[in-house]
Amino acid sequence: MPTPARAQIQGFRPPAVPLVTHDPLVSIWSPSDKAYSSNTRHWTQREQALSTLVRVDDQTFRVMGTGLEEMGALKQVDLKVTPTRSIYTFQNSKVSLTLTFASPLLPDDMDVLARPVTYISYSVVSRDGKPHSVKIMQTMAGVVSVNTPDEPTKTTTGKMGGLTVLSVGAAEPTMLRPAGDDVRINWGKAYLAAPNVTESLSAPAEVLMESFNETGNLPKFMTMEYRPPSSSNPTLALVMDAGKVGSKAVERHAMIAYDEEYAVRFFSQNLRPYWRRKGATIQTMLPQAEREYTDLMKRCAAFDTQLMADLTKAGGERYAQISALAYRQGLSGCGFAADSNGMPLIFAKENSSNGCIATTDIFYPAAPQFLLLSSALVKGLVAPVLVYSASPRWKFPFAPHDLGVYPQATGQVYGGGEDSKNEADMMPVEESGNMILLMLAIAKVDGNADFASKWWPQLTAWEGYLEKYGKDPENQLCTDDFMGHLAHNSNLSVKAILAIAAYGELCRMRGDAASANKYQALAKEYAANWINVSNDGDHSRLAFDRPNTWSQKYNLVWDKILGLNVFPASVAQKEVAYYKKMMQPYGLPLDSRTKLTKTDWSVWSATLADNQADFQAIVSPIYKYLNETTARLPFVDSYITDDKNSDGMRARPVIGGVFIKMLDDQATWMKYVKQGQKLGNNYAPFPPTPSIETVVPTSLTTPQTWRYTEAKPDSGWFAPKFDDSGWKSGKGGFGSPGMAGGNTNTEWRSGDIWLRRQITLPQTLPANLQIMAYHDEDIKVYINGVLALKSSGYTGRYELFDISEEARKQLTPGATVTVAVTCHQTNGGQYIDIGFGNEGAIIR
Repeated sequence: MPTPARAQIQGFRPPAVPLVTHDPLVSIWSPSDKAYSSNTRHWTQREQALSTLVRVDDQTFRVMGTGLEEMGALKQVDLKVTPTRSIYTFQNSKVSLTLTFASPLLPDDMDVLARPVTYISYSVVSRDGKPHSVKIMQTMAGVVSVNTPDEPTKTTTGKMGGLTVLSVGAAEPTMLRPAGDDVRINWGKAYLAAPNVTESLSAPAEVLMESFNETGNLPKFMTMEYRPPSSSNPTLALVMDAGKVGSKAVERHAMIAYDEEYAVRFFSQNLRPYWRRKGATIQTMLPQAEREYTDLMKRCAAFDTQLMADLTKAGGERYAQISALAYRQGLSGCGFAADSNGMPLIFAKENSSNGCIATTDIFYPAAPQFLLLSSALVKGLVAPVLVYSASPRWKFPFAPHDLGVYPQATGQVYGGGEDSKNEADMMPVEESGNMILLMLAIAKVDGNADFASKWWPQLTAWEGYLEKYGKDPENQLCTDDFMGHLAHNSNLSVKAILAIAAYGELCRMRGDAASANKYQALAKEYAANWINVSNDGDHSRLAFDRPNTWSQKYNLVWDKILGLNVFPASVAQKEVAYYKKMMQPYGLPLDSRTKLTKTDWSVWSATLADNQADFQAIVSPIYKYLNETTARLPFVDSYITDDKNSDGMRARPVIGGVFIKMLDDQATWMKYVKQGQKLGNNYAPFPPTPSIETVVPTSLTTPQTWRYTEAKPDSGWFAPKFDDSGWKSGKGGFGSPGMAGGNTNTEWRSGDIWLRRQITLPQTLPANLQIMAYHDEDIKVYINGVLALKSSGYTGRYELFDISEEARKQLTPGATVTVAVTCHQTNGGQYIDIGFGNEGAIIR
């Protein structure tokens, strides 16, 4: 007799289910309770459809994704999200199907963890004691490989060993572009591969589904090797025949992979993905991933079981489920690259914010997950900023905020960037305190201060800055910059005080007891003052000069985690008692100015508690929000605590901060550290800097005259013979006044601008002439009417861009060419200016 289906999915209902979680650019989620109720999406909410159909005897069912109206769905009866897997169960009276998406993000093997492969497993068993013919069709939309659906793609079909492999990539890839927040990958190729494949094809999704629904086979009459922008999107499809399925489960599996070729631009170097550092290619990687499939699935299951048990022990079942949902997001919110020594450099992306790369106050909240899992992971997370801070490019006495805009790590852009004249906008106390605290945490993981010693001059400078400005911070931004500047910030002061103590502890680990005692005493002196000036009765103030206010003192958690013992334990417990009074239905607000919360900080604040009941009182409403919210997004780290319909920043690595509770117990922490991989400290120095030759000047130093309009022009506006006599004349650059790194001479505040200019090229041109542009945001550049450059997002400074091959044909020495530019703005600052340049000799 068949087992009765459950009336509904039991237990936790994630707002979105992680499916393909490789890095910030390749990240696909299911945003519905039932996998077949909607199509899957990139975290930016662009549709990137993964579809699964199953044919049982002569009837086809949808399992994942929407499809033909006449096609029914195989009923979903269960969903479990574990750290490395999302496990769905579907059934009808005939069969039961378990569909599992697994990302083997295993901390004991960096090669596997950084490998861009997601496994899809299918396990089918008969429920009625009778054999049934079963076929499975798995598809992946070609838009997975391009930034926007209007971009042309190319597909291929082939074999790699016993695998059938389909691939799709941009027909006109732009390596390591675009940079920005709301962007997807536009270079390299996406792969759908599997053994035991009976049919494969690339074709429009509706054609594939109609054929499989009607016949159980793919159509025989077409393929889509190239898709021009005006045609339907191609979809890759594989069919796997499970044969006759009885009481013994029949299993099949497929893989989704992405070979980006290069992962990140790190100043003058294009860095390979970490998995490629020893010369691996997709042709070697996919067969290896296939050989390791069975073992990796066992390892994922074992790791998930162990971690869920320890999470439950640390904070209860709801905390464990929150952390399971955070696990893949925290790691895949970063890009994994290798430096020239083959060491891992891990670049956190500021998703759903400003798109910055390696942002210090993003990887600071993310760090607990990395600290828990392995020494190699957390060192890779902080190393890019350390390398940058030790370079001639960084001239400030405090730590950097960021390295640029993902995936272009070419120098800080936030707060005015490297040319900033306003320290308050650069989060100087915030970032310096973050770095010192994390360096001590790394030393605790390693059992020595060798890694910190590599960067000792920088740490010493940062401690000096905190000593001078951290006791009572001046009016400046902190990590919660969305709340604006704040003077006398008591939580920021806590960070500075603990960072001074952490520096002292690093001195002790380096054998300098005298300095250790000095800084410990100074930190305690500052702490005593803090207790006095922040006191507001039964809690501490938001700012020293603001009575009747409060804020989460989440930075205080490091006093406990790192064993610094700077503040009396009563300080934390007074805070926790007050937080319990301030709770809203869905969490603890950030401070007295708002009902908005930060999920990561709330778990840090909860970890201040000295008992499980208080910890769970603060954390359980987060579970309630995730389980009830109508915002079907990847794990958000900001929302309104009395509104389940609210949403906020999502898909960010900061959510790794929920693992801080696991660091509260030293034995548990060190158990995972010992299991994790260790790779030493042999990080490569800052890349050599190339000179930049200006061929046709921008307006940065000498304003150039352009014709421009902010009213949409007629079609053909970019053609050489277009009549622009009715347009205005103005000096570049165009944009918001005071744009850092630019030179605004003509104010532009509308959503779009169109520019034209004639340029006479010099008699001698470099072989690799490039466009030199500063754009904020999306631009298109035409040369003599031919598209030369299309780039989304923003740069934050002048950068070099490759020119398309067709447009390059227009560039002959001494020629006069028409350059036409359009720039589209959505929010924030705006700026556009271009010239031509060339990357010259290396400056050593």
